[in-house]
Amino acid sequence: MTDLTLYHNPRCSKSRSALQLLEARGLTPTIVRYLETPPSAAQLQAVLSKLGIAARQLLRSGEADYQALNLADPSLSEAQLIAAMVAHPTLIERPILIAGDRAVIGRPPEKVLEILA
Repeated sequence: MTDLTLYHNPRCSKSRSALQLLEARGLTPTIVRYLETPPSAAQLQAVLSKLGIAARQLLRSGEADYQALNLADPSLSEAQLIAAMVAHPTLIERPILIAGDRAVIGRPPEKVLEILA
């Protein structure tokens, strides 16, 4: 099986549930506690590429930083949105499971199982 990496926030119930689903199947992903060690812009761009989505789709719009940084502004570029997530990792949706060249956002947590088949 391909190496698995889970962008994880242990305080998030969805993230904990996704990890439990993986562990129940005997899988032990590499855990990236992205709030403690935020990804670089290049790493985040690679994750977005594997997810097949634009940066805006990875933003948590309910976060205070989203409002404070005016990230709803449609004129912001992909690079600006990525820079905001790098500087404020709480803006990154979670959990994210990466398996090889594919990735999925675990919302709901069961979605992490989709890329394991």
